[in-house]
Amino acid sequence: METNDIQGDAEFSADERDAVYKCIFNRRDVRGQFLPDPIPDQVLARLLTAAHHAPSVGFMQPWDFIVVRDSAIKQRVRDSFQAANLEAAGMFEDEKQKTYRQLKLEGIVEAPIGICITCDRSRTGAVGLGRTHQADMDLYSAVCAVQNLWLAARVENIGVGWVSIIRHDDLRGALGIPPSIQPIAYLCVGYVTHFLRKPELETAGWLPRMPLSDVVWIDRWHAREASDPLLQCL
Repeated sequence: METNDIQGDAEFSADERDAVYKCIFNRRDVRGQFLPDPIPDQVLARLLTAAHHAPSVGFMQPWDFIVVRDSAIKQRVRDSFQAANLEAAGMFEDEKQKTYRQLKLEGIVEAPIGICITCDRSRTGAVGLGRTHQADMDLYSAVCAVQNLWLAARVENIGVGWVSIIRHDDLRGALGIPPSIQPIAYLCVGYVTHFLRKPELETAGWLPRMPLSDVVWIDRWHAREASDPLLQCL
């Protein structure tokens, strides 16, 4: 390895480390607190740059980013969400359905910006490094771009909401995405009045946060010794 390939500032200080964890723990899926204030282009460029530096299998960088500003296009996306959301509500029963119908699950027209992240599964050809035995690694790579953008947005005090209750073909139709390209995420992006202290679905009683100790195992699935020192730290 050439010495100029080695980062001179690769180590993080304690304050920098703490800032990363603060960002992770304070990230929220934002639906209802968007402000109409525009995001400066240089700030939006920073978010997209962070997303573009996500890890990707075989360094294939399978993502594209569609920045949506047009109000008519956003309304079309919202119409598609509303149709899917009505269907989704009917899939739950009794109190769960009642709670579901009370939830605000998108901020498509309120957010000043929409960003659709896609995956071009053929970007590097039919055979790709790292995908020979796990073909979906390109999709997971694109999801890493979503997370990078989300965390970068949080440190810029910008809210992000992922709209998942929508058909992929409806997104393709609204945004002119070719059939060969896989939509990964439609994100609502904008400054907000505030960030919630806890995730909205946790506060609403939809589901509780699971204890970390309930999902950590040692060496094999559902295997561990209660005396394992790692478990004492969780």
